[in-house]
Amino acid sequence: MFTHTDIYKELNKARAVTHAPLTTSTLNHFDLDKVESNRIYHISQIKKTCIDFRLRFLDATLFKGEFPLEAISQIKSIEATHDTILSDLKIMAPSKLFKLENADDPLLFAPMGNGYYYLIHQWGDDLHPFRKAMVWPFKNIITACISLLVFSFFLSFFVPMSLFTPNPTTRDFIMIYFFMFKAVAAIVIYYTFARGKNFNRAIWNSKYYNS
Repeated sequence: MFTHTDIYKELNKARAVTHAPLTTSTLNHFDLDKVESNRIYHISQIKKTCIDFRLRFLDATLFKGEFPLEAISQIKSIEATHDTILSDLKIMAPSKLFKLENADDPLLFAPMGNGYYYLIHQWGDDLHPFRKAMVWPFKNIITACISLLVFSFFLSFFVPMSLFTPNPTTRDFIMIYFFMFKAVAAIVIYYTFARGKNFNRAIWNSKYYNS
C-alpha cells in the first residue's frame, strides 16, 4: 500500500529546490575532476532534509554499531580514486542510531569544505512512509501551534456538550474548544519541558540526547 520513504531521494528533492554555488576549495583533498556531481550536497540541503524528517547530522564517531562492509568498501574506493585519506565523516540518521550525550536510514558523508559534503554510502531500511507527516508538528513553533489547534478542534467533537447545557450552540462549542486547546497545550508543554524536547530545527546537528 504505502511505500517507505527513501531519504536519499528526499535529499535529492531538497537539492532540486535549494541551490548553492560550488567552489574549488576542498577538504579531504578530493580530485574535482573525478567527483560524481550527483553525490555532492550543500549543508543547506542536508539541513532541510533533517528538519523535514527529524533526523540528526552528526560525526560518524557517534554512530552506534559497526559500518556495513559496503560502506567501508566505498570509503576505500573513494580514497584510492582521489588519493586521499577521508576524515571527519558525518552521518545523517534518526536519533536512535547515535550514541547521544546527556545535557532507520543512515547516509554517510565526507566534508569537502565550504559547506559541501560528498555522499559516500547509504544503508539500512527506508524511513516510515508517514515519518514526514508524523514529525511535522515538531518542525517549529508555528507547526506545533497549528497541530494543537487542529487536534483540539477534532477532540472537542467528542465532548458531550449536553452534559453542560440542554441546548448546545455554536458559542458553547467554541467555549469547549477553547478549554480543550488550553488543556491539550498544557499537557504538551509539560511533556516537552519534562522530557527536554526541542524542535527539529534546533536538534538536526545536536549531539545531545535531550533535544
